[in-house]
Amino acid sequence: MALWLDGEVIENYAWNQELFSLRVRTEQPFEFIAGQFVRLGLAHEDGRVQRAYSLVNGPDDSVLDFLVNRVHDGLFSPMLHGLKAGQKIQVSQPPSGFFTLNEVPDGDSLWLIATGTGIGPYLSMLTTDIPYERFKRIHLIHAVRYSADLAYRDLIQSWVDKHLGQLQYQPIVSREDFAGALRGRVPALIESGALQAACKDELNDRAQVMLCGNPEMIRDAKVLLDSMGLPKNLRRKPGNVTVEHYW
Repeated sequence: MALWLDGEVIENYAWNQELFSLRVRTEQPFEFIAGQFVRLGLAHEDGRVQRAYSLVNGPDDSVLDFLVNRVHDGLFSPMLHGLKAGQKIQVSQPPSGFFTLNEVPDGDSLWLIATGTGIGPYLSMLTTDIPYERFKRIHLIHAVRYSADLAYRDLIQSWVDKHLGQLQYQPIVSREDFAGALRGRVPALIESGALQAACKDELNDRAQVMLCGNPEMIRDAKVLLDSMGLPKNLRRKPGNVTVEHYW
Protein backbone atom coordinates (compact mmCIF):
# COMPACT_ATOMS: atom_id res chain seq x y z
CA MET A 1 0.00 0.00 0.00
CA ALA A 2 1.29 3.45 -0.93
CA LEU A 3 2.21 5.88 1.81
CA TRP A 4 1.57 9.56 1.17
CA LEU A 5 4.12 12.11 2.35
CA ASP A 6 3.26 15.77 2.79
CA GLY A 7 5.33 18.07 0.63
CA GLU A 8 5.75 21.76 -0.01
CA VAL A 9 6.27 23.41 -3.38
CA ILE A 10 9.65 25.16 -3.36
CA GLU A 11 9.53 26.44 -6.93
CA ASN A 12 7.36 26.24 -10.02
CA TYR A 13 9.78 27.13 -12.81
CA ALA A 14 8.33 27.88 -16.26
CA TRP A 15 10.42 26.84 -19.25
CA ASN A 16 7.68 28.22 -21.48
CA GLN A 17 3.91 28.73 -21.25
CA GLU A 18 3.19 24.98 -21.08
CA LEU A 19 6.35 23.26 -19.84
CA PHE A 20 7.39 23.65 -16.21
CA SER A 21 9.51 22.11 -13.47
CA LEU A 22 7.81 21.58 -10.14
CA ARG A 23 10.26 21.39 -7.25
CA VAL A 24 9.05 19.92 -3.99
CA ARG A 25 10.49 19.25 -0.54
CA THR A 26 8.91 16.47 1.51
CA GLU A 27 8.66 16.24 5.28
CA GLN A 28 11.17 13.41 5.22
CA PRO A 29 13.72 12.23 2.66
CA PHE A 30 13.33 8.91 0.88
CA GLU A 31 15.42 6.56 -1.21
CA PHE A 32 14.85 5.80 -4.87
CA ILE A 33 16.76 4.50 -7.88
CA ALA A 34 17.42 6.97 -10.68
CA GLY A 35 14.76 6.37 -13.34
CA GLN A 36 11.94 5.55 -10.95
CA PHE A 37 8.70 7.49 -10.51
CA VAL A 38 6.29 8.49 -7.75
CA ARG A 39 2.73 9.78 -7.72
CA LEU A 40 1.88 13.37 -6.97
CA GLY A 41 -1.45 14.02 -5.29
CA LEU A 42 -3.67 17.06 -4.74
CA ALA A 43 -6.93 17.43 -2.88
CA HIS A 44 -10.02 17.71 -5.11
CA GLU A 45 -13.76 17.86 -4.55
CA ASP A 46 -14.02 14.24 -5.64
CA GLY A 47 -11.11 13.18 -3.42
CA ARG A 48 -7.39 13.04 -4.09
CA VAL A 49 -6.33 13.50 -7.71
CA GLN A 50 -3.06 11.81 -8.55
CA ARG A 51 -0.73 10.98 -11.40
CA ALA A 52 2.68 9.36 -11.82
CA TYR A 53 5.75 11.47 -12.63
CA SER A 54 9.39 10.52 -12.94
CA LEU A 55 11.92 12.05 -10.60
CA VAL A 56 14.30 14.35 -12.46
CA ASN A 57 16.58 14.99 -9.49
CA GLY A 58 19.31 12.65 -8.39
CA PRO A 59 18.85 10.22 -5.48
CA ASP A 60 21.09 12.36 -3.26
CA ASP A 61 19.15 15.59 -3.82
CA SER A 62 16.89 16.80 -1.01
CA VAL A 63 14.55 18.68 -3.37
CA LEU A 64 12.37 16.59 -5.69
CA ASP A 65 12.12 17.79 -9.27
CA PHE A 66 9.35 16.93 -11.76
CA LEU A 67 9.17 18.01 -15.42
CA VAL A 68 5.55 18.51 -16.44
CA ASN A 69 3.76 19.59 -19.60
CA ARG A 70 0.35 21.20 -19.12
CA VAL A 71 -2.46 19.38 -20.92
CA HIS A 72 -5.24 21.94 -21.30
CA ASP A 73 -8.10 19.47 -21.42
CA GLY A 74 -6.65 17.44 -18.56
CA LEU A 75 -7.48 17.74 -14.88
CA PHE A 76 -4.25 17.26 -13.01
CA SER A 77 -1.50 19.02 -14.99
CA PRO A 78 -3.38 22.38 -15.02
CA MET A 79 -3.68 22.06 -11.23
CA LEU A 80 0.08 21.51 -10.97
CA HIS A 81 0.71 24.38 -13.37
CA GLY A 82 -1.09 26.76 -11.03
CA LEU A 83 0.82 25.80 -7.88
CA LYS A 84 3.01 28.42 -6.22
CA ALA A 85 5.88 28.23 -3.74
CA GLY A 86 4.61 27.46 -0.26
CA GLN A 87 1.58 25.45 -1.36
CA LYS A 88 1.11 21.83 -0.29
CA ILE A 89 1.26 18.67 -2.37
CA GLN A 90 1.46 14.98 -1.56
CA VAL A 91 4.10 12.53 -2.79
CA SER A 92 3.60 8.76 -2.78
CA GLN A 93 5.97 6.23 -1.32
CA PRO A 94 7.61 3.90 -2.14
CA PRO A 95 8.96 4.83 -5.59
CA SER A 96 8.06 2.52 -8.48
CA GLY A 97 9.35 1.40 -11.85
CA PHE A 98 12.06 -0.68 -13.49
CA PHE A 99 13.28 1.86 -16.06
CA THR A 100 16.66 1.97 -14.32
CA LEU A 101 20.24 1.32 -15.34
CA ASN A 102 20.50 -1.79 -13.19
CA GLU A 103 18.00 -3.37 -15.61
CA VAL A 104 20.23 -2.53 -18.61
CA PRO A 105 22.92 -5.01 -19.76
CA ASP A 106 26.52 -3.92 -20.25
CA GLY A 107 27.68 -2.46 -23.54
CA ASP A 108 30.10 -0.01 -25.08
CA SER A 109 27.60 2.80 -25.72
CA LEU A 110 24.43 3.97 -24.00
CA TRP A 111 21.79 5.80 -26.05
CA LEU A 112 19.29 7.70 -23.88
CA ILE A 113 16.54 8.65 -26.34
CA ALA A 114 13.57 10.74 -25.16
CA THR A 115 10.73 12.81 -26.48
CA GLY A 116 9.33 15.72 -24.46
CA THR A 117 9.19 15.23 -20.70
CA GLY A 118 10.51 11.70 -21.18
CA ILE A 119 13.99 13.14 -20.68
CA GLY A 120 13.29 13.31 -16.93
CA PRO A 121 14.49 9.83 -15.88
CA TYR A 122 17.69 10.22 -17.90
CA LEU A 123 18.59 13.44 -16.11
CA SER A 124 18.24 11.61 -12.80
CA MET A 125 20.51 8.82 -14.07
CA LEU A 126 23.15 11.28 -15.28
CA THR A 127 23.49 12.82 -11.81
CA THR A 128 24.91 9.49 -10.62
CA ASP A 129 28.28 7.88 -11.35
CA ILE A 130 26.71 4.71 -12.73
CA PRO A 131 26.45 5.51 -16.47
CA TYR A 132 29.95 7.01 -16.60
CA GLU A 133 31.46 3.96 -14.89
CA ARG A 134 29.66 1.43 -17.09
CA PHE A 135 29.69 2.91 -20.62
CA LYS A 136 32.49 4.34 -22.74
CA ARG A 137 30.14 6.58 -24.71
CA ILE A 138 26.81 8.09 -23.64
CA HIS A 139 24.43 9.85 -26.03
CA LEU A 140 21.58 11.91 -24.56
CA ILE A 141 19.05 12.54 -27.33
CA HIS A 142 16.10 14.84 -26.67
CA ALA A 143 13.40 15.22 -29.33
CA VAL A 144 10.90 18.08 -29.03
CA ARG A 145 8.63 20.13 -31.24
CA TYR A 146 10.16 23.55 -30.57
CA SER A 147 13.53 24.70 -29.23
CA ALA A 148 11.81 26.30 -26.22
CA ASP A 149 10.95 22.76 -25.08
CA LEU A 150 14.64 21.85 -24.67
CA ALA A 151 14.63 22.03 -20.88
CA TYR A 152 17.72 21.80 -18.62
CA ARG A 153 20.14 22.69 -21.42
CA ASP A 154 22.56 24.56 -19.14
CA LEU A 155 22.66 21.67 -16.68
CA ILE A 156 23.19 19.16 -19.47
CA GLN A 157 25.99 21.25 -20.96
CA SER A 158 27.74 21.34 -17.59
CA TRP A 159 27.70 17.53 -17.57
CA VAL A 160 28.99 17.40 -21.15
CA ASP A 161 31.86 19.69 -20.18
CA LYS A 162 32.63 17.58 -17.11
CA HIS A 163 32.59 14.30 -19.07
CA LEU A 164 34.15 15.62 -22.26
CA GLY A 165 34.42 12.96 -24.92
CA GLN A 166 32.20 10.53 -23.00
CA LEU A 167 28.82 12.30 -22.81
CA GLN A 168 27.21 13.86 -25.87
CA TYR A 169 23.96 15.82 -26.06
CA GLN A 170 22.01 15.76 -29.31
CA PRO A 171 18.76 17.75 -29.54
CA ILE A 172 16.14 17.05 -32.19
CA VAL A 173 13.59 19.76 -33.02
CA SER A 174 10.81 18.75 -35.39
CA ARG A 175 8.96 21.99 -36.19
CA GLU A 176 11.67 24.61 -36.60
CA ASP A 177 15.34 24.90 -37.44
CA PHE A 178 17.62 25.24 -34.43
CA ALA A 179 21.41 25.47 -34.38
CA GLY A 180 23.02 22.16 -33.51
CA ALA A 181 19.74 20.24 -33.64
CA LEU A 182 18.60 17.58 -36.06
CA ARG A 183 15.14 17.94 -37.55
CA GLY A 184 12.65 15.10 -37.98
CA ARG A 185 11.30 12.07 -36.13
CA VAL A 186 13.59 9.80 -34.13
CA PRO A 187 12.83 6.57 -36.06
CA ALA A 188 13.38 8.27 -39.42
CA LEU A 189 16.68 9.75 -38.25
CA ILE A 190 17.83 6.33 -37.10
CA GLU A 191 16.71 4.66 -40.33
CA SER A 192 18.52 7.22 -42.49
CA GLY A 193 21.64 7.06 -40.33
CA ALA A 194 21.47 10.79 -39.60
CA LEU A 195 21.32 10.29 -35.84
CA GLN A 196 24.27 7.92 -35.81
CA ALA A 197 26.25 10.31 -38.02
CA ALA A 198 25.52 13.25 -35.71
CA CYS A 199 26.60 11.19 -32.71
CA LYS A 200 29.61 9.76 -34.58
CA ASP A 201 28.72 6.30 -33.30
CA GLU A 202 27.06 3.07 -34.41
CA LEU A 203 23.88 1.38 -33.26
CA ASN A 204 25.27 -2.13 -33.18
CA ASP A 205 25.08 -5.14 -30.87
CA ARG A 206 27.37 -3.41 -28.35
CA ALA A 207 24.93 -0.50 -27.99
CA GLN A 208 22.34 -0.26 -25.25
CA VAL A 209 19.32 1.91 -26.08
CA MET A 210 16.72 3.32 -23.71
CA LEU A 211 13.50 4.77 -25.14
CA CYS A 212 11.16 7.01 -23.15
CA GLY A 213 8.33 9.27 -24.28
CA ASN A 214 5.77 9.27 -27.04
CA PRO A 215 4.26 5.78 -27.57
CA GLU A 216 4.42 6.13 -31.36
CA MET A 217 8.13 6.95 -31.22
CA ILE A 218 8.76 3.97 -28.94
CA ARG A 219 6.73 1.60 -31.10
CA ASP A 220 8.34 2.62 -34.38
CA ALA A 221 11.88 2.86 -32.98
CA LYS A 222 11.57 -0.51 -31.26
CA VAL A 223 10.49 -2.24 -34.50
CA LEU A 224 13.26 -0.53 -36.47
CA LEU A 225 15.98 -1.31 -33.93
CA ASP A 226 14.87 -4.94 -33.79
CA SER A 227 15.26 -5.15 -37.56
CA MET A 228 18.79 -3.76 -37.11
CA GLY A 229 19.70 -6.57 -34.69
CA LEU A 230 18.91 -4.74 -31.45
CA PRO A 231 16.08 -6.69 -29.76
CA LYS A 232 14.03 -5.60 -26.77
CA ASN A 233 15.68 -6.14 -23.41
CA LEU A 234 13.79 -8.56 -21.17
CA ARG A 235 14.76 -9.99 -17.79
CA ARG A 236 14.31 -13.52 -19.10
CA LYS A 237 16.16 -12.68 -22.31
CA PRO A 238 18.59 -9.71 -22.18
CA GLY A 239 18.66 -7.53 -25.27
CA ASN A 240 19.61 -4.04 -26.41
CA VAL A 241 16.48 -1.91 -26.12
CA THR A 242 14.85 -0.94 -22.80
CA VAL A 243 11.59 1.00 -22.96
CA GLU A 244 9.36 3.12 -20.75
CA HIS A 245 5.82 3.94 -21.95
CA TYR A 246 5.63 7.44 -20.53
CA TRP A 247 1.96 8.20 -21.19
